[in-house]
Amino acid sequence: MFEEDVSHTKWMKRAIYLASLGKGKTSPNPMVGAVILDKNRNLISEGFHHKAGEPHAEAMAFNNLKKDAKGGSMYVNLEPCCHQGKTPPCVDKVISSGIKDIYISSEDPDKRVSGKGIKMLKEAGVKVHLGLCKKESLELNKSFIYRNTTNNAYGVLKWAMSIDGRIALKNGKSKWITNKKSRSLVHSYRSEFDAIIIGGNTLRKDNPLLNTRGLKAPEPIRVVFTKTLDLPEKANMWDCKTAKTIVVYDSSTANEKLLTRIPEQVEVEKLSSDNPKLISQLLAKRGCNKVLWECGPKLATSALKSGCIQEIITFIAPKILGGENCMNPFGDFEFQEMDEVINLNHSQVNLVGSDICVKNFLKLL
Repeated sequence: MFEEDVSHTKWMKRAIYLASLGKGKTSPNPMVGAVILDKNRNLISEGFHHKAGEPHAEAMAFNNLKKDAKGGSMYVNLEPCCHQGKTPPCVDKVISSGIKDIYISSEDPDKRVSGKGIKMLKEAGVKVHLGLCKKESLELNKSFIYRNTTNNAYGVLKWAMSIDGRIALKNGKSKWITNKKSRSLVHSYRSEFDAIIIGGNTLRKDNPLLNTRGLKAPEPIRVVFTKTLDLPEKANMWDCKTAKTIVVYDSSTANEKLLTRIPEQVEVEKLSSDNPKLISQLLAKRGCNKVLWECGPKLATSALKSGCIQEIITFIAPKILGGENCMNPFGDFEFQEMDEVINLNHSQVNLVGSDICVKNFLKLL
Protein backbone atom coordinates (compact mmCIF):
# COMPACT_ATOMS: atom_id res chain seq x y z
CA MET A 1 0.00 0.00 0.00
CA PHE A 2 2.87 2.37 0.83
CA GLU A 3 4.51 1.78 -2.56
CA GLU A 4 1.18 2.47 -4.26
CA ASP A 5 0.76 5.73 -2.33
CA VAL A 6 4.27 6.81 -3.35
CA SER A 7 3.44 6.02 -6.97
CA HIS A 8 0.25 8.08 -6.87
CA THR A 9 2.15 11.04 -5.38
CA LYS A 10 4.85 10.72 -8.03
CA TRP A 11 2.39 10.98 -10.90
CA MET A 12 0.42 13.83 -9.35
CA LYS A 13 3.61 15.79 -8.79
CA ARG A 14 4.39 15.18 -12.45
CA ALA A 15 0.99 16.64 -13.38
CA ILE A 16 1.63 19.68 -11.18
CA TYR A 17 5.06 20.20 -12.76
CA LEU A 18 3.54 20.02 -16.25
CA ALA A 19 0.89 22.55 -15.19
CA SER A 20 3.59 24.99 -14.05
CA LEU A 21 4.99 25.12 -17.60
CA GLY A 22 2.02 27.33 -18.52
CA LYS A 23 2.89 29.96 -15.90
CA GLY A 24 1.96 33.48 -17.01
CA LYS A 25 0.15 32.31 -20.15
CA THR A 26 -3.13 30.67 -19.13
CA SER A 27 -5.23 33.49 -17.62
CA PRO A 28 -8.15 33.67 -17.22
CA ASN A 29 -7.78 29.90 -17.00
CA PRO A 30 -5.84 27.97 -14.34
CA MET A 31 -2.58 26.11 -14.84
CA VAL A 32 -3.38 22.44 -15.34
CA GLY A 33 -1.35 19.34 -16.14
CA ALA A 34 -2.58 15.80 -16.84
CA VAL A 35 -0.92 12.37 -16.85
CA ILE A 36 -2.50 9.16 -18.20
CA LEU A 37 -1.41 5.61 -17.26
CA ASP A 38 -2.68 2.41 -18.87
CA LYS A 39 -4.30 -0.41 -16.87
CA ASN A 40 -0.82 -1.81 -16.16
CA ARG A 41 0.29 1.55 -14.68
CA ASN A 42 2.56 2.44 -17.59
CA LEU A 43 2.76 6.07 -18.75
CA ILE A 44 0.95 6.40 -22.06
CA SER A 45 0.40 10.16 -22.32
CA GLU A 46 0.65 13.55 -20.67
CA GLY A 47 -0.17 17.16 -21.47
CA PHE A 48 -0.66 20.63 -20.05
CA HIS A 49 -2.64 23.77 -20.82
CA HIS A 50 -0.21 25.91 -22.84
CA LYS A 51 -2.19 29.14 -22.93
CA ALA A 52 -5.73 30.52 -22.95
CA GLY A 53 -7.67 29.58 -26.07
CA GLU A 54 -5.67 26.39 -26.68
CA PRO A 55 -6.74 22.85 -25.64
CA HIS A 56 -6.95 22.08 -21.94
CA ALA A 57 -4.48 19.72 -20.27
CA GLU A 58 -6.79 16.68 -20.42
CA ALA A 59 -7.50 17.24 -24.12
CA MET A 60 -3.77 17.57 -24.83
CA ALA A 61 -3.09 14.32 -22.98
CA PHE A 62 -5.75 12.47 -24.97
CA ASN A 63 -4.38 13.92 -28.22
CA ASN A 64 -0.95 12.55 -27.28
CA LEU A 65 -2.11 9.01 -26.41
CA LYS A 66 0.26 6.20 -27.42
CA LYS A 67 -2.31 3.44 -26.75
CA ASP A 68 -5.87 2.87 -25.53
CA ALA A 69 -6.57 4.44 -22.13
CA LYS A 70 -9.49 2.12 -21.30
CA GLY A 71 -9.18 0.76 -17.77
CA GLY A 72 -6.33 3.15 -17.01
CA SER A 73 -5.83 6.10 -14.66
CA MET A 74 -5.55 9.86 -14.99
CA TYR A 75 -3.82 12.34 -12.68
CA VAL A 76 -4.85 15.99 -12.94
CA ASN A 77 -4.16 18.82 -10.50
CA LEU A 78 -7.56 20.51 -10.93
CA GLU A 79 -11.09 19.23 -11.43
CA PRO A 80 -11.82 18.74 -15.16
CA CYS A 81 -14.19 21.33 -16.64
CA CYS A 82 -17.76 20.38 -17.47
CA HIS A 83 -18.84 23.46 -19.45
CA GLN A 84 -18.46 24.54 -23.05
CA GLY A 85 -16.07 27.48 -23.35
CA LYS A 86 -13.57 28.20 -26.10
CA THR A 87 -12.83 24.47 -25.91
CA PRO A 88 -15.14 21.44 -25.30
CA PRO A 89 -15.73 20.12 -21.74
CA CYS A 90 -12.95 17.80 -20.56
CA VAL A 91 -15.23 15.61 -18.41
CA ASP A 92 -16.83 14.17 -21.56
CA LYS A 93 -13.43 13.13 -22.91
CA VAL A 94 -12.48 11.42 -19.64
CA ILE A 95 -15.75 9.48 -19.52
CA SER A 96 -15.70 8.41 -23.17
CA SER A 97 -12.06 7.25 -22.89
CA GLY A 98 -12.98 4.44 -20.51
CA ILE A 99 -10.57 5.60 -17.81
CA LYS A 100 -11.30 3.71 -14.59
CA ASP A 101 -9.70 5.97 -11.93
CA ILE A 102 -9.05 9.69 -11.84
CA TYR A 103 -6.92 11.38 -9.19
CA ILE A 104 -7.72 15.08 -8.70
CA SER A 105 -5.80 17.42 -6.38
CA SER A 106 -8.49 20.04 -5.83
CA GLU A 107 -11.91 21.22 -6.92
CA ASP A 108 -12.19 24.02 -9.46
CA PRO A 109 -13.53 27.18 -7.73
CA ASP A 110 -15.05 28.44 -11.00
CA LYS A 111 -18.81 28.51 -10.39
CA ARG A 112 -19.38 26.85 -13.76
CA VAL A 113 -17.52 23.77 -12.45
CA SER A 114 -17.14 23.75 -8.63
CA GLY A 115 -17.79 20.05 -7.99
CA LYS A 116 -20.08 19.50 -10.98
CA GLY A 117 -17.31 17.86 -12.98
CA ILE A 118 -16.52 15.45 -10.16
CA LYS A 119 -20.22 14.60 -9.79
CA MET A 120 -20.53 13.82 -13.50
CA LEU A 121 -17.47 11.56 -13.38
CA LYS A 122 -18.84 9.63 -10.40
CA GLU A 123 -22.26 9.26 -12.01
CA ALA A 124 -20.56 7.82 -15.10
CA GLY A 125 -18.83 5.16 -12.98
CA VAL A 126 -15.35 6.69 -12.88
CA LYS A 127 -13.68 6.29 -9.47
CA VAL A 128 -12.70 9.77 -8.25
CA HIS A 129 -9.85 10.18 -5.73
CA LEU A 130 -9.75 13.77 -4.45
CA GLY A 131 -7.08 15.62 -2.45
CA LEU A 132 -3.76 14.10 -3.55
CA CYS A 133 -0.99 16.79 -3.28
CA LYS A 134 -3.70 19.36 -2.57
CA LYS A 135 -1.38 21.84 -0.87
CA GLU A 136 0.97 22.02 -3.85
CA SER A 137 -1.93 22.29 -6.27
CA LEU A 138 -3.57 25.14 -4.38
CA GLU A 139 -0.26 27.02 -4.18
CA LEU A 140 0.26 26.75 -7.93
CA ASN A 141 -3.16 28.17 -8.78
CA LYS A 142 -3.60 30.55 -5.84
CA SER A 143 -4.12 33.59 -8.09
CA PHE A 144 -6.77 31.82 -10.18
CA ILE A 145 -8.49 30.60 -7.01
CA TYR A 146 -8.29 34.07 -5.43
CA ARG A 147 -9.91 35.75 -8.45
CA ASN A 148 -12.72 33.20 -8.61
CA THR A 149 -13.50 33.34 -4.90
CA THR A 150 -13.17 37.11 -4.33
CA ASN A 151 -13.78 38.70 -7.77
CA ASN A 152 -10.48 40.57 -7.28
CA ALA A 153 -7.13 40.04 -8.96
CA TYR A 154 -4.36 38.56 -6.81
CA GLY A 155 -2.06 41.52 -6.11
CA VAL A 156 1.71 41.63 -5.70
CA LEU A 157 3.45 44.88 -4.69
CA LYS A 158 7.05 45.36 -5.82
CA TRP A 159 9.54 48.07 -5.01
CA ALA A 160 13.30 48.66 -4.86
CA MET A 161 14.97 50.58 -2.05
CA SER A 162 18.29 51.46 -0.48
CA ILE A 163 19.42 49.77 2.73
CA ASP A 164 18.15 52.83 4.65
CA GLY A 165 14.66 52.34 3.22
CA ARG A 166 14.58 55.04 0.50
CA ILE A 167 13.11 54.52 -2.97
CA ALA A 168 14.38 57.80 -4.50
CA LEU A 169 16.24 60.99 -3.75
CA LYS A 170 14.16 63.99 -2.67
CA ASN A 171 14.26 65.28 -6.28
CA GLY A 172 12.59 62.00 -7.35
CA LYS A 173 15.61 60.44 -9.09
CA SER A 174 15.90 56.68 -8.58
CA LYS A 175 17.82 55.28 -11.57
CA TRP A 176 19.35 53.03 -10.57
CA ILE A 177 19.05 51.92 -6.95
CA THR A 178 19.43 48.21 -7.73
CA ASN A 179 21.95 46.40 -9.90
CA LYS A 180 21.52 45.02 -13.43
CA LYS A 181 20.84 41.48 -12.17
CA SER A 182 17.95 42.71 -10.04
CA ARG A 183 16.48 44.72 -12.89
CA SER A 184 16.74 41.70 -15.19
CA LEU A 185 15.03 39.57 -12.57
CA VAL A 186 12.18 42.08 -12.41
CA HIS A 187 11.61 41.63 -16.15
CA SER A 188 11.44 37.87 -15.55
CA TYR A 189 8.97 38.33 -12.68
CA ARG A 190 6.77 40.55 -14.85
CA SER A 191 6.30 37.68 -17.31
CA GLU A 192 4.28 35.83 -14.65
CA PHE A 193 1.68 38.61 -14.45
CA ASP A 194 -1.37 39.52 -16.51
CA ALA A 195 -1.18 43.25 -15.79
CA ILE A 196 1.21 45.81 -14.27
CA ILE A 197 -0.14 48.88 -12.48
CA ILE A 198 1.46 52.28 -11.92
CA GLY A 199 0.12 55.70 -10.92
CA GLY A 200 0.15 58.86 -13.01
CA ASN A 201 3.05 60.27 -11.00
CA THR A 202 5.26 57.28 -11.87
CA LEU A 203 4.42 57.75 -15.55
CA ARG A 204 5.29 61.46 -15.42
CA LYS A 205 8.57 61.00 -13.52
CA ASP A 206 9.97 57.75 -14.90
CA ASN A 207 8.36 57.33 -18.36
CA PRO A 208 8.73 53.53 -18.02
CA LEU A 209 8.43 50.90 -20.74
CA LEU A 210 6.84 48.59 -18.15
CA ASN A 211 7.34 45.38 -20.11
CA THR A 212 9.27 42.11 -19.89
CA ARG A 213 11.80 43.08 -22.58
CA GLY A 214 10.41 40.38 -24.86
CA LEU A 215 10.24 37.54 -22.31
CA LYS A 216 6.46 37.19 -22.75
CA ALA A 217 4.13 37.44 -25.73
CA PRO A 218 1.71 39.02 -25.46
CA GLU A 219 3.20 41.35 -22.87
CA PRO A 220 1.26 42.02 -19.64
CA ILE A 221 -1.37 44.76 -19.86
CA ARG A 222 0.09 48.10 -18.68
CA VAL A 223 -2.27 50.08 -16.47
CA VAL A 224 -1.93 53.75 -15.50
CA PHE A 225 -4.23 54.94 -12.73
CA THR A 226 -4.76 58.69 -12.56
CA LYS A 227 -6.93 60.96 -10.43
CA THR A 228 -6.36 63.98 -12.68
CA LEU A 229 -5.83 62.76 -16.28
CA ASP A 230 -2.91 65.20 -16.33
CA LEU A 231 -0.69 62.81 -18.27
CA PRO A 232 2.08 63.56 -20.78
CA GLU A 233 1.17 63.66 -24.45
CA LYS A 234 4.27 61.61 -25.25
CA ALA A 235 5.18 58.48 -23.26
CA ASN A 236 6.79 55.11 -23.89
CA MET A 237 3.60 53.40 -22.76
CA TRP A 238 1.57 55.05 -25.52
CA ASP A 239 3.34 52.74 -27.99
CA CYS A 240 0.98 49.75 -28.00
CA LYS A 241 2.55 47.67 -30.77
CA THR A 242 3.80 44.96 -28.39
CA ALA A 243 1.96 45.74 -25.14
CA LYS A 244 -1.57 46.96 -24.49
CA THR A 245 -2.00 50.07 -22.30
CA ILE A 246 -5.09 51.09 -20.33
CA VAL A 247 -5.57 54.47 -18.65
CA VAL A 248 -7.92 54.14 -15.68
CA TYR A 249 -9.15 57.37 -14.14
CA ASP A 250 -11.20 58.58 -11.19
CA SER A 251 -14.19 60.33 -12.75
CA SER A 252 -14.99 62.16 -9.50
CA THR A 253 -11.75 64.18 -9.62
CA ALA A 254 -10.32 63.99 -13.15
CA ASN A 255 -10.54 66.77 -15.73
CA GLU A 256 -12.17 64.83 -18.56
CA LYS A 257 -11.24 67.54 -21.06
CA LEU A 258 -7.71 66.08 -20.85
CA LEU A 259 -8.93 62.81 -22.40
CA THR A 260 -7.95 64.32 -25.75
CA ARG A 261 -4.29 63.83 -24.74
CA ILE A 262 -4.71 60.06 -24.66
CA PRO A 263 -3.75 58.46 -28.00
CA GLU A 264 -6.52 56.49 -29.71
CA GLN A 265 -4.61 53.19 -29.46
CA VAL A 266 -4.71 53.42 -25.65
CA GLU A 267 -7.82 52.06 -23.91
CA VAL A 268 -9.57 54.25 -21.33
CA GLU A 269 -11.64 53.04 -18.36
CA LYS A 270 -13.60 55.22 -15.93
CA LEU A 271 -14.03 54.49 -12.20
CA SER A 272 -16.33 56.16 -9.69
CA SER A 273 -13.59 56.83 -7.10
CA ASP A 274 -9.88 56.42 -6.40
CA ASN A 275 -10.36 53.19 -4.42
CA PRO A 276 -7.70 50.76 -5.75
CA LYS A 277 -10.13 47.91 -5.12
CA LEU A 278 -12.06 49.10 -8.17
CA ILE A 279 -8.94 48.67 -10.32
CA SER A 280 -8.45 45.14 -8.97
CA GLN A 281 -12.06 44.25 -9.71
CA LEU A 282 -11.89 45.81 -13.18
CA LEU A 283 -8.86 43.72 -14.09
CA ALA A 284 -10.39 40.58 -12.57
CA LYS A 285 -13.43 41.04 -14.82
CA ARG A 286 -11.05 41.25 -17.78
CA GLY A 287 -9.67 37.81 -16.79
CA CYS A 288 -6.50 38.93 -15.02
CA ASN A 289 -5.63 36.39 -12.34
CA LYS A 290 -2.46 38.05 -11.08
CA VAL A 291 -1.41 41.72 -11.19
CA LEU A 292 1.80 43.51 -10.26
CA TRP A 293 1.67 46.88 -8.52
CA GLU A 294 4.84 48.88 -9.36
CA CYS A 295 3.45 52.16 -8.10
CA GLY A 296 4.70 55.02 -5.94
CA PRO A 297 4.12 55.57 -2.21
CA LYS A 298 0.62 57.10 -2.37
CA LEU A 299 -0.96 54.40 -4.53
CA ALA A 300 1.02 51.64 -2.76
CA THR A 301 -0.29 52.81 0.61
CA SER A 302 -3.85 53.00 -0.68
CA ALA A 303 -3.62 49.58 -2.37
CA LEU A 304 -2.32 47.97 0.81
CA LYS A 305 -4.97 49.64 2.98
CA SER A 306 -7.78 48.52 0.69
CA GLY A 307 -6.69 44.86 0.66
CA CYS A 308 -5.45 44.76 -2.94
CA ILE A 309 -2.04 43.34 -1.96
CA GLN A 310 -1.53 39.68 -1.06
CA GLU A 311 2.23 39.46 -1.61
CA ILE A 312 5.21 41.82 -1.47
CA ILE A 313 8.55 41.68 -3.31
CA THR A 314 11.27 44.01 -2.02
CA PHE A 315 14.67 44.56 -3.62
CA ILE A 316 17.21 46.03 -1.19
CA ALA A 317 20.44 47.56 -2.49
CA PRO A 318 23.59 48.15 -0.37
CA LYS A 319 23.35 51.92 -0.82
CA ILE A 320 22.56 54.79 1.55
CA LEU A 321 20.45 57.62 0.13
CA GLY A 322 19.95 59.42 3.44
CA GLY A 323 17.88 62.55 4.09
CA GLU A 324 14.59 63.02 5.87
CA ASN A 325 12.94 64.19 2.66
CA CYS A 326 13.97 61.19 0.55
CA MET A 327 11.04 59.10 -0.71
CA ASN A 328 9.82 56.11 1.32
CA PRO A 329 7.97 53.09 -0.11
CA PHE A 330 4.77 54.10 1.72
CA GLY A 331 2.93 57.09 3.05
CA ASP A 332 1.68 57.43 6.63
CA PHE A 333 -0.62 54.64 7.81
CA GLU A 334 -1.20 56.70 10.98
CA PHE A 335 -0.57 53.77 13.30
CA GLN A 336 -0.53 54.72 16.99
CA GLU A 337 0.35 51.36 18.56
CA MET A 338 2.66 48.49 17.54
CA ASP A 339 -0.23 46.04 17.54
CA GLU A 340 -1.77 48.05 14.67
CA VAL A 341 1.13 47.55 12.25
CA ILE A 342 0.88 45.29 9.19
CA ASN A 343 2.46 41.90 9.84
CA LEU A 344 4.04 39.84 7.06
CA ASN A 345 5.00 36.18 7.06
CA HIS A 346 6.68 33.42 5.05
CA SER A 347 9.78 35.41 4.18
CA GLN A 348 11.84 34.14 1.24
CA VAL A 349 15.26 35.77 0.97
CA ASN A 350 17.63 35.52 -2.00
CA LEU A 351 20.87 37.26 -2.94
CA VAL A 352 20.88 38.88 -6.40
CA GLY A 353 24.50 39.88 -6.84
CA SER A 354 25.07 42.54 -4.18
CA ASP A 355 21.30 43.12 -3.77
CA ILE A 356 18.82 41.23 -1.60
CA CYS A 357 15.38 40.13 -2.81
CA VAL A 358 12.79 39.48 -0.10
CA LYS A 359 9.34 37.95 -0.75
CA ASN A 360 6.64 38.22 1.92
CA PHE A 361 2.99 37.35 2.15
CA LEU A 362 0.36 39.31 4.01
CA LYS A 363 -0.48 37.67 7.30
CA LEU A 364 -3.83 35.91 7.16
CA LEU A 365 -6.16 37.20 9.88
